[in-house]
Amino acid sequence: MKKKNVINLIKYFAEKNEMAFKDEAYEIAKEFENDGDYQLSEYIVSVLADTNSFMSQTMEKDSEFLRKVAVGVQHLSLPTEIRADIDGVINAINHKIGVNKFLFEGAPGTGKTEAAKLIAKVLNKNLYIVNFSELVDSHLGQTQKNIGKLFEDINDFVFSNKNIVLFDEIDSIAIDRINSNDVREMGRATSAMLKGLDSLRDDVVIIATTNLYNAFDKALVRRFDAVVNFNRYTREDLIDIAVMTTNRLLDKYNLNGKNSRMVRKIINLYDNIPYPAELINLIKTSIAFSGIDSEYGYLRNMFSKVYVGEGKDNPKKLQELGFSLREIEIITKISKSQLARELKGDSDEE
Repeated sequence: MKKKNVINLIKYFAEKNEMAFKDEAYEIAKEFENDGDYQLSEYIVSVLADTNSFMSQTMEKDSEFLRKVAVGVQHLSLPTEIRADIDGVINAINHKIGVNKFLFEGAPGTGKTEAAKLIAKVLNKNLYIVNFSELVDSHLGQTQKNIGKLFEDINDFVFSNKNIVLFDEIDSIAIDRINSNDVREMGRATSAMLKGLDSLRDDVVIIATTNLYNAFDKALVRRFDAVVNFNRYTREDLIDIAVMTTNRLLDKYNLNGKNSRMVRKIINLYDNIPYPAELINLIKTSIAFSGIDSEYGYLRNMFSKVYVGEGKDNPKKLQELGFSLREIEIITKISKSQLARELKGDSDEE
């Protein structure tokens, strides 16, 4: 703490300028934090105001490029390999050895953003997301200046070790400079990102997500300590997620009609099973659109959306697809006795 800080505190106290007094005290807290005296820094802030409330107010006032987001995540099912990497990211952050920049790459809907929220929740950290609509500017060179200001704001955090900053879909400023339509402007933006990441404090955690990793600027990739690939879902992983999600939603809304075996058969009809976000939406809408008193209506809806071939109401075709008599009854709403007669008749004709 410098002499001017003491003088300013006395001055603002004498003037009864509460806002200026608090701002000066917060600056002192920052200096103690920068010097590694976290305990004293935290004590000063805790005396002045609630820590979380203060940090939120500081971001709202000081940075137009960041906004705080809720970290309450929905149930997130990840394959073993991806989950192991997420556990590794959590361990790296806990070790506090400067491994603090992570890039999550993968197709849309693979769980990259939700995984970032999960990490923040597990570590009890605040999550701030970069507002790209404000960051990217049409004026020449302004995006570069904005990025510089963004990293200044990030490094000026009080208790920066309590925050994670998420660059969600960073593609808008990180696509390969050579392939950009405006090479010079994209080059400026990427150069500013490189400079910002190089100047980042060790106690600030950055997570970036991208859907376009193959087009990602390679110099920027090298600035990240680890890259986690979210495309590693096997067909069986996705079927398991569909079954678990269906049962979880039915339990959540106190609905009957669990039939894991039939859900598994229906999802297996996909040539290419969609990634979790799309899959979960399919299940949600199938349940939501079913009749209130229709125990298995969601299964009919699910089958109708998944199976795009001919013969959706043809018992013989459904039998060929591997559905049992009871399952065909659910899909067609034709009684088992009638189905048995029809299918036996087809068999006799053959």
